[in-house]
Amino acid sequence: MAQSELKVVGTGDGLEMLREIGEGFGEEHPGINLSIPPSIGSGGGIAAVSSGAERLGRVARPLKESEVEYGLVYLPIAKIPSAIFTHPSTGIDELSSEDLVKIYSGKIKNWSELGGADLRVRLVRREDADSTLQVLRDSMPGWNDLEISRRSKTALTTQDAISTARDEKGAIAFGPYSRLLEDGLSVISINGAHPTDDNYPSAVTLALIYKDGTLDDQMKAFIDFSQSGKAHELMKNYGGVPVKN
Repeated sequence: MAQSELKVVGTGDGLEMLREIGEGFGEEHPGINLSIPPSIGSGGGIAAVSSGAERLGRVARPLKESEVEYGLVYLPIAKIPSAIFTHPSTGIDELSSEDLVKIYSGKIKNWSELGGADLRVRLVRREDADSTLQVLRDSMPGWNDLEISRRSKTALTTQDAISTARDEKGAIAFGPYSRLLEDGLSVISINGAHPTDDNYPSAVTLALIYKDGTLDDQMKAFIDFSQSGKAHELMKNYGGVPVKN
């Protein structure tokens, strides 16, 4: 008899990649009803698994000490570059890290100042707790103490940030890299490095979480598949870098 639906809940980072992995998993395990639902954030995934409401979660940040105390197991599966992307109207496909700081601080207000189109810069940011913003602050030069301009729109999800950048001329946003971003957006190289290059300065680690002592056959099957060669190929197709455990 089939067990109940196995949901993997949490962050929106790497969502398309995880759904592709889920499809590959479904082909090998047709008897397991796997679901990768829309984002509820890393914190939402941690809360759901900690409370026992869900069995498996997905997070894009390390666990805090207080969260480890819930008895959570943290299993990194892939690194996902933190990409900067713009509406194609900007005429820009490369920036220095210094220029990026000037843009997000509000010092550069028009793309023509960087040799791009005569368009106002429309800033899209994320909430302070967002995993991609945290990674940018930790690793992108000049972002540690960057005060983002108040003249910016806050996107509540990765998908919202992408949609805004696709829809608004002059927009610039950031989020986890996926090759799907290359369709209809300009993915920006920073200091000459594209997000898929080894020397790109910023990446987030995507991990699965579960409560210690709760590992069942369904969960183990998906975790094992996420570390398989087939899953690693699917990760690479989406611009992810597999993490071997």
